[in-house]
Amino acid sequence: MVKNQKGFTLIELMIVIAIIGILAAVAVPQYGQYTKRAKFADVISQTNAMKTAVSVCYQENNVFDTCGGPVATAYPGTGDIGAVGNNIASIVSVGGNITATGTAAVDGSTYTLNHNVANAGDPIAWSVASTSTCIAANTCRP
Repeated sequence: MVKNQKGFTLIELMIVIAIIGILAAVAVPQYGQYTKRAKFADVISQTNAMKTAVSVCYQENNVFDTCGGPVATAYPGTGDIGAVGNNIASIVSVGGNITATGTAAVDGSTYTLNHNVANAGDPIAWSVASTSTCIAANTCRP
């Protein structure tokens, strides 16, 4: 007489559960990092308005010293355009260099942009400063 097996054996079920556990152990940390990078993208995109303000200031004055001055200048229109929100604590410009600070949702990482102009009249090239803590946190790229 031949017995037909109905269902799975205990070892087969344990193997499936082990595979699911391994996949979950890898996926959960990656998901957390992915969500932080997505939230920090908001911080990066909000610096565009400040970059525009600094660029206009430089075009009008031909110097960066007046673009934020020696004292930090807050993001223009803070609150009106959504600069300060769930992911952004502050955006300031000092001497034309811009620093955006994230909230606890993105571990308070900073994103600092330095301006570079080779010759007077050349367009402004922006670079991420190596002092930006978002680089070490892997939430932005230099």
